Amino acid sequence: MSRIRRRDSVNSVLVRIIFNAIAIYLAARVIPDVDFRGGVWELLLAGFLFGVLNAVLKPLLVILSLPLIVLTLGVFYLVVNGLILLLLAWLLPALSVSGLLAAVLATLLMGLVNLLLHAALHAWV
Repeated sequence: MSRIRRRDSVNSVLVRIIFNAIAIYLAARVIPDVDFRGGVWELLLAGFLFGVLNAVLKPLLVILSLPLIVLTLGVFYLVVNGLILLLLAWLLPALSVSGLLAAVLATLLMGLVNLLLHAALHAWV
């Protein structure tokens, strides 16, 4: 792998961590049952852990719940996302999510925020 490609992949990971952190912060500000009581470093840690959980655990959960995802025409995929956020809240004391519905709503908002931030970044670069 060349230096340029390696640097681009590191920048991409850093951008994803920052975008996840921003999305978690905004979800905590907008969704009433989601609360974040930490500083910037805890927020960046939350963005990092959310990305790791999505990369490692989410594919396994999707495979295990594939019949439910197909049966509900994809709606159960939202529950899988919510479960990932609930696990993150369990791992990180600075983040609290009061229930599955709040987690699902937060992940919907987080997905929208990530989509808009990535679109803005690609339009700017």
